[in-house]
Amino acid sequence: MQTILFNNMKFLSSYILLFFFVTLSSFSQEGLIQTKKIDSAAIKPIRSFWTSKNTVGFDLSEIAFVNWNAGGNSSVSGLLRGTFVRTYDDNNSKWNNELIMRYGVNKQDGIELRKTDDIFQFTSTYGYRKDSLSRWFSSAKFNFNTQFTNGYNYPNTDKAISSFLAPAYMFAGIGSEYVDKKNQLSIYLSPFTTKSTFVLNQRLANQGAFGVDKAVLDADGNVIKKGRQSRIELGTLVTAAHKFKIVKNINIENRLSLYSDYINNFGNIDVDWQMQMDFVVNEYVKANIGIHMIYDDDIKTKDQVNGEQVILGPKIQIKQTLGIGVVYNFKV
Repeated sequence: MQTILFNNMKFLSSYILLFFFVTLSSFSQEGLIQTKKIDSAAIKPIRSFWTSKNTVGFDLSEIAFVNWNAGGNSSVSGLLRGTFVRTYDDNNSKWNNELIMRYGVNKQDGIELRKTDDIFQFTSTYGYRKDSLSRWFSSAKFNFNTQFTNGYNYPNTDKAISSFLAPAYMFAGIGSEYVDKKNQLSIYLSPFTTKSTFVLNQRLANQGAFGVDKAVLDADGNVIKKGRQSRIELGTLVTAAHKFKIVKNINIENRLSLYSDYINNFGNIDVDWQMQMDFVVNEYVKANIGIHMIYDDDIKTKDQVNGEQVILGPKIQIKQTLGIGVVYNFKV
């Protein structure tokens, strides 16, 4: 009985499949089912409002002496840098995200390896405008920057004067931004921006480094209350960025940031100015000259006095760089 049932089910299944196939064939012949070839060239690609730019580079400089009568120390320096940009632009809305990373070291004959540059910086700006003809956007800006490794007041390498997330700075605010694409100029004005300073190294926080409240000590120097690891300010922020070409293959980029706190010493302005001049040899080889100047009343300078590290007052900080190296641009 089971054998007969199985054979009948097998026959029925075969019949159904055959009927289905014949039916499809007849429909196709009668034009009820039609196939149409699609010309791939006629398909319009979906527009993307996102653009990306990725740049990585490596600068190397070296000098060596062998029996050089005038004297000198052999040295080699290297700087690895990367810039990654993601931008959304649909005419009325604009969202720009930029990540900048740089790390450089120097090795001289008879001297330990020393850091020359160390930057991690992320900036995100969103803007919206009602009229596509207007150059003014209602904007919100977020900025975060810190460093990768410890910093030292050379030649003293026993105790770091800075480290990862010590300090770290975070800006967040709302305002208006003027954007001139043709002249590569942008100016951001914010009357309401918070500045958060983080010092996530308790030893540095206890010292009151970078403007946080330092530790409370007893008469014997023991810590009664640990130093705060953060500080929040509210103030006004003005930033500007401008790129332009002097002559063919020589470009200059300026970035300026001005911040003043409403609560603590209003009118005292923190200044951060960067200028870089690029000399383009070809697509893959570039030389550059850079200047970075900072003045922040909360950053106290340190120096060696009689073999001891002494905290001094705020001063203008200036860093100058000169390099030549390879650059590679790519998209993902």
